[in-house]
Amino acid sequence: MLREAGHELVVLDRAVYAAVHATPSPTLDHAVAQLSHAADHSKIWLSTAAGLALAGRRPRRAGLVGLAAVGITSAVVNAGVKPLVRRERPARLDSVRTHVVRMPTSASYPSGHSASAFAFSTAVGGGLPELDAVLRLAATTVAYSRVHTGVHYPGDVVAGAVIGAGIGSLALHLARRAGFARR
Repeated sequence: MLREAGHELVVLDRAVYAAVHATPSPTLDHAVAQLSHAADHSKIWLSTAAGLALAGRRPRRAGLVGLAAVGITSAVVNAGVKPLVRRERPARLDSVRTHVVRMPTSASYPSGHSASAFAFSTAVGGGLPELDAVLRLAATTVAYSRVHTGVHYPGDVVAGAVIGAGIGSLALHLARRAGFARR
């Protein structure tokens, strides 16, 4: 039964990916690719943390906790999970869109971009509730961009989001216990 459920999840994952890539969206393609590029090497999260650093002590600390969460998440995903699972990336064969995002050479599962996005948004949004919804929306959009640009299956970004949110929550919890971040 577990094997059947796993097979059904793979079939569903590929079907959702195929539906995204069968739907023409030329107006969105460039913007989504730009967002995906902005998330490369966590540039979007580094820039956000830099902005928070200028906004006072509490936002600066939240940004630091967010960056710590990104660092831990990147290590866990890239050095731990990806080498264990080694899922191949999508083939991009039946896509209607022009792919302007280069196919990474690392394994597909889980999405490191999604993991970092949710680690940062969870850690910072938990410390700065007034920014939580905006950061979660940004993280969700980055995660979707990885499917839209053809470099990940939906299941890769969901797994990355779960891992990132978990590590972001843990980083925030530890920062609060250490007195570095407030509730």
